[in-house]
Amino acid sequence: MNLRHSGLPADLQTYAVLILVKVNDVYFSFANTFTPIALPYFDIVSHLTGRPTGPTMADLMRLPIETAIKLYEGYLWTLTFADSRVDQFPLMSSPKYTAYWTLSYLVFVLLVGPYIMSRRAAFELRWILVIYNLAMMLLNLYIAVEVLIVSAQAGYSYICEPVDYSRSALSMRMAAVLWWFYASKLFEFADSVFFILRKKFNQLTFLHVYHHSTMFCLWWIGVRWVAGGSAFFGAMLNSSVHTLMYSYYGLTAAFPHVNFWWKKYLTVVQMIQFCVAFMHGAIGLYVDCPFPRWMGWALLLYMVSFIVLFANFYLHAYITKKPKKSVRNEAHESNGNGFHAVGRVSAKSKED
Repeated sequence: MNLRHSGLPADLQTYAVLILVKVNDVYFSFANTFTPIALPYFDIVSHLTGRPTGPTMADLMRLPIETAIKLYEGYLWTLTFADSRVDQFPLMSSPKYTAYWTLSYLVFVLLVGPYIMSRRAAFELRWILVIYNLAMMLLNLYIAVEVLIVSAQAGYSYICEPVDYSRSALSMRMAAVLWWFYASKLFEFADSVFFILRKKFNQLTFLHVYHHSTMFCLWWIGVRWVAGGSAFFGAMLNSSVHTLMYSYYGLTAAFPHVNFWWKKYLTVVQMIQFCVAFMHGAIGLYVDCPFPRWMGWALLLYMVSFIVLFANFYLHAYITKKPKKSVRNEAHESNGNGFHAVGRVSAKSKED
């Protein structure tokens, strides 16, 4: 395969070559270490059975390069049925931008951020959080309302809706608002950054990091290949739930001394959201909807992971959690980028 004729930008061709060379170097080192141990075993089996068995050194050396090339060719093949309407949308021309942001997020959240903040005092950020949560609430509200309006005007079906790849006004409006939904997942990386700056490291759970990093990546795929059709439902549902969540976070930041008792029901709403999204995807597959089936199956598996993780969180946070006695001067934590109130906290309010 000649990368020069792949149609990719020159910088991406260079990255691809460097990756292939690096993979080959690593595998060469691995093969030199372990092949001398493995090959005598293959020779013995070959002698006993009278049949050639096991890989040769040449086979072992070709494997990583051939695998990498096949994966790369598979990606180029998928571009042949990608949605050309979003080619010029920001961050859509290549997966490298989404990969860069996601990798940077993971490095900062898991390594750099906690290391830096372990050496200094926590930031307060109260009014920054109020403004941030208000902005995110308004963005998600806009997305939910815009998707609802466009889908209603276009006569979308909630059972099965193929993707309209035309450049009609409504089709382009839907593609644009789904891009904003994808972009909102990038903005949500700030949730984790604020946790770190406030030294709320206990909030950086596997569920939190998994949710934030994968949503951004998977919705790049969604917008790149299916910017419309049945994808509208998940975006509308999720942005509606996030409107409620960021409203709650903003209120806890603005009014830290108020105990908002309904916090735990947000987790219930999230689990209901995932169950509804799962049923929506399953119905689409059952009726053989012309919406891409690979996307439908990916959605089902993704929703199952969220249902399991959020159910586990709810079980440990609100059911099996033992109530604590009343204490003084203990922080009341919100399940998000809210604030904390200092003062007398009852066992009931600590549970919330």
